[in-house]
Amino acid sequence: MEKGKVVVLEDRVPKLKERRRQKANRRLIAYLFFFFLSILCVLYFQSPLSAVRHIEVSGNRHLSDERIISLSGVTKRTSFWKVKEQQVEANIARHPEVKEVTVKKRLPHTLVIHVREWRRIAYVYDQQTFFPLLENGRLLKKEGVKTAPTDAPVLVGWKNGDAIAEMTGQLAELPAAVLGAMSEIHYKPTKEYEDRVIVYMNDGYEVSATIRRFADKLAHYPAIVAALDRNVKGVIHLEVGSYFVPYDPPKKEDDDEAPSS
Repeated sequence: MEKGKVVVLEDRVPKLKERRRQKANRRLIAYLFFFFLSILCVLYFQSPLSAVRHIEVSGNRHLSDERIISLSGVTKRTSFWKVKEQQVEANIARHPEVKEVTVKKRLPHTLVIHVREWRRIAYVYDQQTFFPLLENGRLLKKEGVKTAPTDAPVLVGWKNGDAIAEMTGQLAELPAAVLGAMSEIHYKPTKEYEDRVIVYMNDGYEVSATIRRFADKLAHYPAIVAALDRNVKGVIHLEVGSYFVPYDPPKKEDDDEAPSS
């Protein structure tokens, strides 16, 4: 064997020891790093730094932002990382006026809540209180208000539960523009029409109709009114056909002439 290829063991021992010492130091540094990182994570999750800082609410019309946030069960002391979207959605969906709700977390500390409410298609007036009636037929007895609403018509004199249920289905089919044009709907059955209703419109007209096919007939209301003289108010009859009776019928020309002596 050539002399240049001989490795003396005594020369390699210090190098081996140095490598082992370097490996041991790297392991120690890694252990210390993960140890302090774990401590920092524990402190972070237990500190206010990890809490929800912002809650954004959208899509709501009648329920206030504060009401929805209260329903969610989330506060600014709730840990952002402990918020479970499905649980928050379930909490909010318990309110009868909520149709759909989605909850998403947005880094670093924001909770985004989007709500769709059931449409209020009418208000039932009872005991000087207006109770919202939803398009799904639910009457919100805990959400009554004392002031007259303007976003949907008021049902006056309705004691028949079946009639209200049938009317709810008809109102739910109406276009929003027609529904918003109504002020009050009075239940006025007669011997001839047991399901007759009187509708007072915001533009000054009065409509006499029946619950049966109410949505089909009232859907033509804008076209009917467009053909009338806006200066002459009266009753639009839609029970069977369609005809208009003014409140004050115009006098005939013969009536204006003085009787001859």
